[in-house]
Order: sequence, then C-alpha cells, then structure tokens
Amino acid sequence: MPAFVDKNLCNTCEACVESCPTEVISMVDGKAWVNPEECIDCEACLDACPEDAISMVDA
Repeated sequence: MPAFVDKNLCNTCEACVESCPTEVISMVDGKAWVNPEECIDCEACLDACPEDAISMVDA
C-alpha cells in the first residue's frame, strides 16, 4: 500500500520530502506527491507530516 497525500490537507512544508529514504516524494503543483510505483511503504512520511495529510491506501 503506497502512501497517499490528501492535497486539501497538505501545507507544502516538504517535511515528507525530506523524510523519504527512497526520495519518491516530490512537490507537484505546490503539493506533495508520492510515486506509488516506487513507494516502499516505510511510513516515514506519515510520522513527518504535521498536518496528517498522508495515509496508506490500497493501490
């Protein structure tokens, strides 16, 4: 299950980008985006997000 970013909750702080050990999170149109094909489901971004904008969802 890759991480998914709720764009309505993302505040563009980039904490998730910095926390991702595989560098699969990037900023797209001012919001965080996770490449679902490369996400390793480590959940580091969930802990890093101050807005709880990231969750794990079924691909």
